[in-house]
Amino acid sequence: VLRRTQLPPTSPAARFTAAHLSINFSTHEVTVHGQPVRLTPTEYKLLYHLSRNTGQIMLHDTLLTRVWGPEYKGEIDYLRIYVRRLRERIEDDPQHPKLILTERGIGYRFAVPA
Repeated sequence: VLRRTQLPPTSPAARFTAAHLSINFSTHEVTVHGQPVRLTPTEYKLLYHLSRNTGQIMLHDTLLTRVWGPEYKGEIDYLRIYVRRLRERIEDDPQHPKLILTERGIGYRFAVPA
């Protein structure tokens, strides 16, 4: 249980910015349009892994293992619920996401809009 509550370590690149979203990995602060957004530890870990792999498809099982642990492999419903919650917090229009894109039957991809 303790392992699952730990947040990912910070890395040399302490800040990530994409469109209207900004993430400070050192302080775990997330802002959307300059306004702070409160995320649960699980939502933050999911955003962390997606943003650290911008442009790459993150497989369902890879995200489940990294965020929840290996015992959650195959539990795609967990992932769908949290991706939906995360989109509601960071996307301008959660019904038509521009940052967290679904790759049907494969996983999710964090994309920076042009």
